[in-house]
Formats: sequence, C-alpha cells, structure tokens
Amino acid sequence: MTVFKVHDLACLRGHSLIFSSLSFELKAGEAMVLHGPNGSGKSSLLRVLAGLIPAFSGDVNLGEDYTVEEMMTYIGHANPIKAPLTVRENLTYWAALYGAEEKVPVAMEAMDLTAISDLQGRVLSSGQRRRLTLARLFLEDKPIWLLDEPTVGLDIESCKLLENKIAQHRADDGIVLLSTHVGIDVPDVKQLDMAEFSETQAMLAKQAEAEGLDV
Repeated sequence: MTVFKVHDLACLRGHSLIFSSLSFELKAGEAMVLHGPNGSGKSSLLRVLAGLIPAFSGDVNLGEDYTVEEMMTYIGHANPIKAPLTVRENLTYWAALYGAEEKVPVAMEAMDLTAISDLQGRVLSSGQRRRLTLARLFLEDKPIWLLDEPTVGLDIESCKLLENKIAQHRADDGIVLLSTHVGIDVPDVKQLDMAEFSETQAMLAKQAEAEGLDV
C-alpha cells in the first residue's frame, strides 16, 4: 500500500524561504487540497514534491524501494502542447517518452478528447488544451497525482469529468494532492493551509502587527 510522508519540509527560492516546518501524511485512497493566498507556496510545494526544485530541508518518503519518477505524475499551470501537432499526435509524443503508446486511445477517452483527436493544438480552446494536458495522467499510470490548478480553463462539465477521474483514481488506491481556486468536489478530502507554513505570510503578519494593523 502506498504511503506518502512529508516531514519538516522547507523550500528556499532565491534568498527567500517560501515555507518551512511542513509535514503531512497521505495513505492510499486519500486526497489533500492545498489552500492559501498567492505567494504562500502552493505551487512551490508541488514542484518540490515532483522533484523539479530541491527541498531546502526535510524529507519526502515514498518507501525505500520507490522514487519520485516511479510514483508521481505532476501537472503544472502550463499546458505544454505543441501547436502544429494534433491532439492525437501530442499524446503520442508524450506516450513515446513513457513507452506507453498503446495507452493513447485510453487517455483520449478518459478526458473526452476522441471527437477532437485530429484538431491541431493551435485551434484548441483553453478548456480543450487543459483536458489534453490532464490526459497525461492516463499515460503514465502513477499512483500519486500532483495537480497544480487543474481546473483552470475547464467548464462545469469538464470539472465534473475531472472529479469522476479523481474519484476513480482514489478508488484504485491512488493518492491526489492538488491546489485550486475553483470549487471542485473531492469528498473526504484533507485540507492543508499553506499560510500556516509560509514565511512570507508570517513576515507580513509581523510587519502589520508592528505597525498596529489588524491581521
């Protein structure tokens, strides 16, 4: 059973400590939503967990026999779509990186892309581009999903589709960690307020207190 443990994690960007003393644990089938104002470290945390930027201190424990590459799929803010390629060709390109070409039809069906599979990336709407990016989740087949604002650009119907896919992933003992400013129905979810660990927010609060302002 997958267990995802984070202990005393801190992130330094440039000369700024973004967050520190952050710990949590997620077990198979669980989900967590990150909250907090802009600058509180939501995206930085997801990038640290995905191995895209180094942790300043602390530990991420996936078990002795597993690596981040083996266990996690990260979907960031950007939609890394090649404009001249069709939906199918973009997915085929990504699938080739993972050795998963046979999963392209499944990924298209999962995010309702089959009907637009021959459209080029340059003509896709923002919602279609986001669904295409999210389809990567079904190419890699990893137990831990790290989703940074996955609902950006999605309409209500597409948000419902994503909610169903998250529910299915959890039912299969997957783990989901996401940040979002848009309401998304993820039942029985844990909450993590990044402001509690944000050095930036703590600094602003101290400054406001010194100036006699309400915080």
